[in-house]
Amino acid sequence: MTTLGRRALLTAGAAGAAGALAGCTSGDSGGGPRRPTAADRAAAAEAALRRRSATAGRDLVVRYDAVIDGHPSLAARLAPLRASAAAHAKALAEGGTAPAPGPSGTASGTASPSPSPSRSLALIRVPAEPAAALKDLAAAVRATADTHTATLLTAPPEYARLLASVAAAGAAHAYLLTEPTEGGRG
Repeated sequence: MTTLGRRALLTAGAAGAAGALAGCTSGDSGGGPRRPTAADRAAAAEAALRRRSATAGRDLVVRYDAVIDGHPSLAARLAPLRASAAAHAKALAEGGTAPAPGPSGTASGTASPSPSPSRSLALIRVPAEPAAALKDLAAAVRATADTHTATLLTAPPEYARLLASVAAAGAAHAYLLTEPTEGGRG
């Protein structure tokens, strides 16, 4: 009887070892978690970077919308800059996993870069004076451009070029927002 017990034990052990070896050597067996490769980690890091950059761009568009809603007299001045910021947010999201742009009823009449921005328009405080609102908007544009510039260090080369271009445009927008208009008022 001890022989039968040993044989059963050896057979069970051999079957278990064979199953374990099969699970270790088969990468696509679905038998357990797969370790991410370096390429997987790089792709995940780039996707996260794209999501953060696109979110920063969408937040900026929401800020433009808040200023336009609070000061309709600035709509003509801000509409081209807002449209540019929306295009930048869309470009930053392309190729990544950020949500696709969708239309919204914004004051500028252009499509919003996201149907669900990370900040609500109602939560953004817009100063009562148009000049102060432009100053705050310029600071937000500058901060977003600075964020894109800082992200350059960890971005893949092609995306880094896009970030650099968007950051440079943001710096120009911030300058334009702080310059007085032709009538001498800001």
